[in-house]
Amino acid sequence: MAVTEERPTTEKSFSAPNARGRIILSAIINEHLITGEPIGSKIIAEKFANAAGLSSATIRSVMSDLEDFGLVEQPHTSAGRIPTDRGYRFYVDNLLGVLQMSNEDLSLINKELGLNEFDSSTAPDRLMEKTSQLLSALSQNVGIVVSPSLAKDRLQHIEFVNLSDKRILVVLVSAPNIVHNKIIRMNEAIPNEQLDRTSNYLNARFSGKSLAEIRTEILKLMHEETSLFDKMLQTAMILCSQSIEDEADNRGEIYVDGASNILYKRDFADLERARELLRTIEEKSRLVQILTECIERDPSLKNNVQVVIGSENSAASLQNCTLITAPYRGGGGGTVGTLSVLGPTRIEYARTISIVSYVARILEKMMTRE
Repeated sequence: MAVTEERPTTEKSFSAPNARGRIILSAIINEHLITGEPIGSKIIAEKFANAAGLSSATIRSVMSDLEDFGLVEQPHTSAGRIPTDRGYRFYVDNLLGVLQMSNEDLSLINKELGLNEFDSSTAPDRLMEKTSQLLSALSQNVGIVVSPSLAKDRLQHIEFVNLSDKRILVVLVSAPNIVHNKIIRMNEAIPNEQLDRTSNYLNARFSGKSLAEIRTEILKLMHEETSLFDKMLQTAMILCSQSIEDEADNRGEIYVDGASNILYKRDFADLERARELLRTIEEKSRLVQILTECIERDPSLKNNVQVVIGSENSAASLQNCTLITAPYRGGGGGTVGTLSVLGPTRIEYARTISIVSYVARILEKMMTRE
């Protein structure tokens, strides 16, 4: 059975087209999404040949009005019209209505991310890698999945392993069963017995809390506990601080699939722009920042699917792109990570929004499954 989703209706501050204008705008965009070509009045007239009140002259007049509204433009004189970023935005916010996924998409997603494909022992990083591949395959664009951040993850278990040259391997298992490994360098060696005592203390007292919360609580405890525990607390504080160093602005590991699809899109025929876009995708910390900004744009949206179109993107290299992003959440309702599809502004909006929303919900279930 197909899955449906309602999109919110929002009127923009500019003068919006009337019902007839909306019909014509929707027809222009739908045709342009298929062909990639400017759409002339003749093509639209053929589509509405039997519709009352939509003569060729009327359609030409409406298309002119849509251009005045800034919703379409002519790439060159005597050409048909193509949607502007503003036109796509109006289309997404007002014209999509109830979204419906095809049975084919549902079947593929359920096959690739179904219970038979991944059991409870499946490594979360494998699941996120598979999800990015699936998003790319379905959209024929770039699929991106960001895992939880180390600083904000909830502790299930932590161990410290002594290495050579005053280095310590931190093995942290966070909910839901995600393993993080990080090597930290200390100013002085810490005996194994002290490391074991510290990890036992952290596991017993702070299970279910994030490293950032643990560090804050240890600071408080250091002022309250007796001197008997001072050395251990100091060690715990140092180890926790070192473990989350440089993690405050990091949303976790990032999995990208399908970047090469950009090279085959006619929308990215400008090679220099394509190179700039690929460089942005390769700069993973920058890409995570962009995705975070996308998610935080309007948290009130149903299912939190965010659509950032063309010039709405803060990064210059993405201003010919559309980014469709949703968070996925783990236990307790906290945001765990994000997943996205990145493509040209000429993207299948209705289908891609539905896919991103549905896959986010499936990934949530997979990540919180016992």
